[in-house]
Amino acid sequence: MDNKMDFRVALIAGGAAGTSADIILYPLDTIKTRLQSPKGFIGSGGFRGIYSGLFSAALGSAPTAALFFCTYESTKYVTKTVIGPTWEPVVHMSGATVGEIAACLLRVPVEVVKQRTQATSGTSSLSSFRKTIATDGFAGLYRGFFVTVSREIPFSLIQFPLWEIFKKYWSNKQQQPIKAWQSSLCGAAAGGIAAALTTPLDVAKTRIMLAQSGSDVASGNIMVALKEVYLQKGFTGLWAGVVPRVMWISIGGAVFLGVYEKVCIEATKYFTHYS
Repeated sequence: MDNKMDFRVALIAGGAAGTSADIILYPLDTIKTRLQSPKGFIGSGGFRGIYSGLFSAALGSAPTAALFFCTYESTKYVTKTVIGPTWEPVVHMSGATVGEIAACLLRVPVEVVKQRTQATSGTSSLSSFRKTIATDGFAGLYRGFFVTVSREIPFSLIQFPLWEIFKKYWSNKQQQPIKAWQSSLCGAAAGGIAAALTTPLDVAKTRIMLAQSGSDVASGNIMVALKEVYLQKGFTGLWAGVVPRVMWISIGGAVFLGVYEKVCIEATKYFTHYS
């Protein structure tokens, strides 16, 4: 996928990958959010309504993932053209960084609405959206933007280079291009490693998005959020939800990157045949 990719292929494959992963793994995401909530797992609803907020997630997943992959592939191509193929990790890292910044413009409002719905049992996505606008205005939809970017960039700097390295290693080992299911397994391994290492940043992001308006944590300062979690729950609190997060993102990486690879292959065949 290092050659210039048809924009339509990245758009379709990214949208399909994002929607598939978000819908299939939504219950695990809800459990993770409730474990990280200041109210705790039971106080946030426990196992009740684990599909709360699914509408907002489904609505935002396709355009967010499509925007990420279009930017990711384009940036990889430009970077590789400028610096050459020798520095492959830099190519993948630059693609992941620029892709995540672009995707967060759509992802953050979706995350704010989704997580507030997940953390308040019996609430709908629409009511969470209206309450956010009424309480914090339009800017409230972007609360946690910088902490989300601060979480997503390190995550992607780990996940995507690992994914590309694992794929290349497997391809070289079998001396032929890898199949979609093999890319899926590479994605699961890369995602699980990245998820475990970035859990404290995810905890901070969740706390900031769920914080009461006007509180210190609501200011969006990562260190303030991490300090509050540490004072309340100690070192283990910084790793709240690590198990469902790793499970969710490992399976999500398999679905997300596996579907992406498969749709890329099929869409490329289609556009090549009909162009």
